[in-house]
Amino acid sequence: MSPLRLLAAGCLLALSRCKTVRYRTDEEGAPGTVIGTLADEMPVKAPGEMSFRLMRQFSNSSLVRVREEDGQLSIGEAGLDRERLCGQAPQCVLAFDVVSCWRERYRLVHVELEVRDINDNAPHFPRAQMALEVSESAAPGTRLPLEVAVDEDVGSNSIQSFQVSLNSHFGVEAQTRADGARCADLVLLQELDRERQPSYTLELVAKDGGSPARSGTATVHVRVLDANDNSPTFARSSVTVELPEDAPPGSLLLDLDAEDPDEGPNGEVVYAFGSQVPPEARRLFRLDPRSGRLTLEAAVDYERTRTYELDVRAQDRGASPRTATCTVVVRLTDINDNAPRISISALRGAGSAAGVAYVSEAAASESFVALVSASDRDSGTNGQVRCSLRGHDHFALQRAYEDSYMIVTTAALDRERIPEYNLTVVAEDLGSPPFKTVRQYTVRVSDENDNAPLFAKPLYEVAVPENNPPGAYITTVVARDPDLGHNGKVTYRLLETQVMGAPISTYVSVDPATGAIYALRTFNYEILKQLDLRIQATDGGSPQLSSSTLVKVRMVDQNDNPPIIIHPVLTNGSVEISVSSKTSRDALVAQIKARDADDGANAELTFAFLEEPQQDLFAINPSTGDIVLRGDLSEELGQLFKVILTVTDNGRPPLATTATVNFLVTASAPSSIQEVAKPSSWQGKALQWDIPLIVIIVLAGSCTLLLVAIITIATTCNRRKKGNEIKNNSPLKEQIDISHLEKGRQEDSSQRGNVFEQGFTTAPSFGKEPAPPVAIWKGHSFNTISGREAEKFSGKDSGKGDSDFNDSDSDISGDALKKDLITHMQNGLWACTAECKILGHSDRCWSPSCGRANPHPSPHPPAPLSTFCKSTSLPRDPLRRDNFYQAQLPKTVGLQSVYEKVLHRDFDRTITLLSPPRPARLPDLQEIGVPLYPAPSTRFLGPQTDATEKA
Repeated sequence: MSPLRLLAAGCLLALSRCKTVRYRTDEEGAPGTVIGTLADEMPVKAPGEMSFRLMRQFSNSSLVRVREEDGQLSIGEAGLDRERLCGQAPQCVLAFDVVSCWRERYRLVHVELEVRDINDNAPHFPRAQMALEVSESAAPGTRLPLEVAVDEDVGSNSIQSFQVSLNSHFGVEAQTRADGARCADLVLLQELDRERQPSYTLELVAKDGGSPARSGTATVHVRVLDANDNSPTFARSSVTVELPEDAPPGSLLLDLDAEDPDEGPNGEVVYAFGSQVPPEARRLFRLDPRSGRLTLEAAVDYERTRTYELDVRAQDRGASPRTATCTVVVRLTDINDNAPRISISALRGAGSAAGVAYVSEAAASESFVALVSASDRDSGTNGQVRCSLRGHDHFALQRAYEDSYMIVTTAALDRERIPEYNLTVVAEDLGSPPFKTVRQYTVRVSDENDNAPLFAKPLYEVAVPENNPPGAYITTVVARDPDLGHNGKVTYRLLETQVMGAPISTYVSVDPATGAIYALRTFNYEILKQLDLRIQATDGGSPQLSSSTLVKVRMVDQNDNPPIIIHPVLTNGSVEISVSSKTSRDALVAQIKARDADDGANAELTFAFLEEPQQDLFAINPSTGDIVLRGDLSEELGQLFKVILTVTDNGRPPLATTATVNFLVTASAPSSIQEVAKPSSWQGKALQWDIPLIVIIVLAGSCTLLLVAIITIATTCNRRKKGNEIKNNSPLKEQIDISHLEKGRQEDSSQRGNVFEQGFTTAPSFGKEPAPPVAIWKGHSFNTISGREAEKFSGKDSGKGDSDFNDSDSDISGDALKKDLITHMQNGLWACTAECKILGHSDRCWSPSCGRANPHPSPHPPAPLSTFCKSTSLPRDPLRRDNFYQAQLPKTVGLQSVYEKVLHRDFDRTITLLSPPRPARLPDLQEIGVPLYPAPSTRFLGPQTDATEKA
């Protein structure tokens, strides 16, 4: 591409509107006279950074010069002559266009220079000597037309007044013609007498209104003729005729008829144009001297002259001819006889040839391409021109001012798609019928690095299996650049981001030449499920262009993680679950919860028992892990049921986790979670919960519980009141109704939670109150001990677990029991007595272990509990609440026989067992109440104190 074309591409304009600047200057100024500076009119004044250029359409640059640095306008070498430029036009405006450039932004400036008239021309007459004839019989007031004086100046500088030399018979009177010119008539002031003075010589002066005024003179010779009694007369002294400008030559305008009542030559009328009719009018119009017919001699042009004023003189042929004058005004009417003219100009110096313009493909929308000027010599609607642009939607016409338009771009250009545009400019006037002018124009697009590399897809989604080896191929991204050479050479790079605190370049790498992506490390789906990469493609142009794409690398999960049981917590792969013997069928006894670090089908878990429990006592929901009771445990107190639980995912191949579940049957009340579960609920659809129904049920249940609580409290108070009355009526005040204690034991048992989930602590003792004596069974008789000695008895377990069932040294085998018995007998220990049921084992007491071994110790820290194989409850002391601990008594044959013997007898005292002080918080504690034998009459049981009664 030539340097001139590159210069043209760099100088294109991005325009939004055109600015019009108006200046005034007097004509005949000296060359170089400064008219104005365009830089002062611009919104941004930055001297030294702006440049100005004259558009090509203003071809006569010798009239006005434009300085490139600041746009200073000055008069050219040829000077400005208003009369030569505009003639007799009332206003002379010289219009041209200038382009301003500032920081590669261009603006079109339309300059209108008004050339003001100066009084540089003096009036002058066509002839210096004028001859007139007048009859001596002419009446005063007779007007003798004089030749029209000419002054090239306009306005106040044109002819304003006339003067005639001093005389007694003639005066001068100025008039304004229809075309605006000033003329004068010689007016007769008084009657003439040819015999006294046959002629007159007058000096006529025409003066303009300039400062200083200029004038022109002519000599008028007036000859007095002999009298002719009657003068010709016209029907009207002034006639106006309208003539279409397209009237053909020979057309009749007017048939003049002047009458003269004289006879003979004095009555014969001859017609002629007056002396004031200009030569141009004489050429266009013809007046028949005999008939007075005014016809069109040649074609007229409305655009040149719109009005003609013709002075027609009618003169008789007498010896002293008389004349009459009629003014005929011919007004031309415009006809649409001129087609519009189109002028297209590119930016001066842009290297554009005739009919061709260059625009860069990087040009923004509404960038200037060329200036289109349309004109029509017709007037009115016939001279109104509208322009349109055809050829392509990428270009449009935008009005600059009046009948000038700009060809601008309407969209981004792409040389790679369309290198050249052939446009058609159509100018059409509004006449009827309209005239149309068509002009072809070519716009060529110059190449720029305007295409960034384009990826085949804006988003790449790739699936990569986890556990891939480092260096594994992931995918390849491809970008294309339609530019040529270095502008189309594409290189790839990875945009840096942070992924889990590490640069993304430590995860993957990109080949800069091919766009291939490779893994730099092994991916783990459980740690990183998706890796988002942004790849940038850059070309080699100047400046460089780039684009980016997003690559989403999705890790595909592999079944590499087995399920994990999270609830209940396993200990050495097993867990013990306590189940109340009072649990009803289809009740939920436990919930197994597990999770799998994998996703999808690999994380879908299935629960099952490898070994079916005995008699099908327990069943597990394969989907939810809920374990429900299917049998009756009322006869299985203390039994341990062992099953193998397996949790399997749905991966390929599947992974499984197994655990041992021990179900221990206890005498505690059913837990709140042990609610009835229908088998069909596992297999049917999900329950459809009705929210209003649930709210109604909850409110009804709350009201029912409140009513039950009120009834219970009222019943308890009533029973206590009756019990106090019985005590007061008893002689020994020792009779106690144990019915409410049994009921309290049942109520307390029903309030206990799941044995598996609860822990217990001993309660601290209260103040130093005197403890009543306690009667205990020792061997085959009662012994009385003090209350404080009773507190020394402890129900401690082995200290290696939460209970005997959790003791690591617990054994259920018969050999261990026998060995334990023999060992204790050799050490001289006593056999357990009935007091062990109440106070626990003494230091010299031996009781065989009754718990079952638990191979999986609990993960929770052991609580200081006193545990036995069978749980009962002590009555609560209303004054010493929550200071009791749970006692579990082994159900052995010997103790059972003693216990049965004790139960069938009548007792009137109850002992309350207090726990030793321990620094721990009490959960929901249990009470145990056991009736005592009444002391024999030979034994002293001690005085009955208030403390004993309260106990």
